[in-house]
Order: sequence, then structure tokens, then C-alpha cells
Amino acid sequence: MYVDSEVSALRTVLLHRPGPELARLTPRNNDSLLFDAIPWVGRAQEEHDSFAEALRSRGVEVLYLETLLTETLAVAEARDELTAGVLSDPRLGDSLRAVVTSYLQDLEPARLAGVLMAGLAHEEIKPGAGGLVYEMMDRHEFVIDPLPNLLFTRDSSLWVGDRVAVTSLAMPARRRETTITHAIYRYHPRFAGTDLLYEPALEHVEGGDVLILAPGVLAIGVGERTTPAGAERLARRVLATGLAHTVLAVPIAQERATMHLDTVCTMVDVDAVVMYPNVAGSLVAWTITAGLGEELAVRAPRPFLEAAAEAMGLDHLRIIDTGLDPVTAEREQWDDGNNTLALAPRLCVAYERNVETNAQLERAGIEVIRISGSELGSGRGGPRCMSCPITRDPLQGSNRP
Repeated sequence: MYVDSEVSALRTVLLHRPGPELARLTPRNNDSLLFDAIPWVGRAQEEHDSFAEALRSRGVEVLYLETLLTETLAVAEARDELTAGVLSDPRLGDSLRAVVTSYLQDLEPARLAGVLMAGLAHEEIKPGAGGLVYEMMDRHEFVIDPLPNLLFTRDSSLWVGDRVAVTSLAMPARRRETTITHAIYRYHPRFAGTDLLYEPALEHVEGGDVLILAPGVLAIGVGERTTPAGAERLARRVLATGLAHTVLAVPIAQERATMHLDTVCTMVDVDAVVMYPNVAGSLVAWTITAGLGEELAVRAPRPFLEAAAEAMGLDHLRIIDTGLDPVTAEREQWDDGNNTLALAPRLCVAYERNVETNAQLERAGIEVIRISGSELGSGRGGPRCMSCPITRDPLQGSNRP
């Protein structure tokens, strides 16, 4: 397990194939569960299968979250921890908590994994079994909330070097996701001995806001999901452990269209980014390096592209614009045109619907593997959002320990 860039050859990736949790979305709850539309689950699964196959066809090992979770639940400590997390919900009350406890303890690992991901509906528990709380619940409510955003595995964990950061998700609808990834990395045999770089109880940081621009250089978006305190905490940890020599803190607009840094900028080559032109000239960065003792040295903000190029040891970064005109750029940014997943330098996966952006990439010498995403995109995420790289080849010239 090792990742020191956004673009070196991808070897192993963590995905989550959408399942019953997506079928829990309704017009009543899709906003609170952070989806812009109600996805067609069967088509979303077909699209995701095509995405996974595109990765495999290029030699990438695909790990599935559901499989890892099921295997993790065979470990007694992991099972106890994950069920305790669900039962700690103060909404339940004593009577309903006792019923849910009894229900969960009888489930074998695969079925329990399904409940932890897809939730438990009011109607799935015996009527009258949970006392006042159960009786006063609306029949459409969930005793255990579903986690439809598990699809976006980038956000709940990220690898820097040979360590994994289990993040702290900002939105209430997503916070339980990290209890799952936290347990997998601590208890699954595949990850035995892995050191944790970050944990869910810390300040808010989400993986979509973290770009490993080059070995030793991180950019952290600060906006709707990642706080300045979270960026500072992660910066302290990567600098203290020698996993980075420079961290760039990049403020982005706190709005749905730009929820993460990777919605406006991703890397497609060692010296090239695909970027939303409306922000390319205005994006700035604070440069953070190690100071004296435990202090951080923080330089005043300056243009992001300039600061990034300097930290990466480049004269400049090549910029590939989203779209060709302002209207197309805005449309394709909303449709995750910037949210590409690099499989190697000059090779990336992108949604097929972003026609102009993909053409721009190809004109710049980037090979584009197009995938469909009409249903996958309803949660506001593209190929990068849906993937957590676990192993990449060290970038040429990097000094992997």
C-alpha cells in the first residue's frame, strides 16, 4: 500500500458498487442524504460495473468495500465496534435500542454488512416492538439510516505514502461512513500493521479535498467540507512524519457546485491539471512548511497554480480547461468534467457526457477512457470521487522509503 502522487500507475483501488442503499432514496430524503436526484439503481450498477471493468482492463486490482466489510465483521472486535456505533444513536431510546440490539446480534456477517450500509427501515422491525419511540416514528423513517454516499470512497479515506488517513466527514448524513472504513483498516488482515495518519474524531477533512500533487506536496481544499482546522491538523501530521515537505491550503467556494477541491481541479499528468476556468485565475493558496519546533511556517496567499508549480519543482503547470466557452464550462464542471481519475501519466477516466472537456484533454495529449455516468452522477461525484487509490507505483524520481 503506497501512494505518492495523483498520476503514477494505479495498481489497487477501493470501490463501492452501489446497492440497496441507493434504493432507500426518495423525494422525501434525497436532499438530506445529499443526492440531487433519485437514481435508477439498476442502471447505476451497470455504469459502475463498466467503470470497474475499465480499471481492470488496464491492470488495476479492484477491491470492493462490501466484501472487505463482510470479511472485517468476522472479527469479533470489529463487529462489536460497528454495532455499538449504530446503537449509540440517541434517537433510539432504551426500548428500541434493545430491539435493534437483538436484531443485529443474530445476523451473519454478510447480512449485517448489508444493514450497516443500507440501513434498517421502520417497517423492517416487528410492529410495537420498540416502545414509544417506535410507535411515534413515521413509517417512512429509518431506525438505522442508509449510507448512499458510500459510493464515493475517495472521501472517507485517503492514502499518503504508506499511511492511511481515515477522514472526518462534515455532513451528518455521511459521518457513519468513516466508522466502516476505520474498522476495515484496523481489523481486516489485508491492512494489518497499517499506521493511521488521521482519524474520524479529529477536525473535518474529506478526501475529495486532498490532492497529492507530487511526492511530498499536498494541496488541501478548504470550503464546504474541509475546515481550516482540519487542513492544519493534516498538514501538521504529514509534515511531522516526513510524508510531505509542503502543504498548500486552498480556499474554495462553500457551495454545492464546488464542494471539494477535486470538483474544480484534478491532475492528468505530472505537470498538467484539468481545471474549471472560472476559478483558475482566482484560486489562491497558503503555503505551509515545517517551522521551528512544533510550529508551522505559513506563507501569505498567492496564486494557487504559481505556488503549486514552485512546490513541485516545475516552471509552470499546464492547464487544460473544462469546456471551450463559459456556458459549456459551467455545465461540464457541474457534470464533474474536472473530476477525472488518472490511471497513469496522460491516461485518465472521465464521464463520457463531458464532450468538450474530453476533447480538450485529448488535444493536450491525454488519453481518455470514457465511462457513462448518467445515474452515478446524481450524487455529485465523478470517477475520482468514486475511487480510493490504495497502491500506485512510486512516481519516477520519488524517494520512497
